[in-house]
Amino acid sequence: MSFLDLFGGRRQLIVYHFMFAPDWKAGCDGCSWLADAMTHPAHLHARDTSLVMVSRAPYEKLAHYKKRMGWSMPWYSSFESDFNYDFGVTTADGERHGASVFLRDGSDVYRTYFTGARCVEYEGWPQTKPYVWNRRHDEYEV
Repeated sequence: MSFLDLFGGRRQLIVYHFMFAPDWKAGCDGCSWLADAMTHPAHLHARDTSLVMVSRAPYEKLAHYKKRMGWSMPWYSSFESDFNYDFGVTTADGERHGASVFLRDGSDVYRTYFTGARCVEYEGWPQTKPYVWNRRHDEYEV
């Protein structure tokens, strides 16, 4: 699949760089929490925007985890490619999450926004110490 294909024929593209390295058994719990909160794609499609997730794990791992979590959003593997390195979300220090926004003008693509810091969450800034209480939605003890 080409990068242009990720747009799904739309003018704008949001890529969530989901932390899931090839040797991990599961995706990042913080990224999983964020994916649970992602909006229905119809809201974005109405604004000529596609939303996809990209991770370095092989597609088979992503497909298995996606099924486990009950997600329907498009999720692509960048396994054995430079994609994550090119966007600075895989470095010598390991994996980083991030959100990139792209604008397409014909076959020309422009990266218009990126954040790899806090504030990618849909629910606002955390009210408690980060990464202490959140779990994958099927791992809470209730």
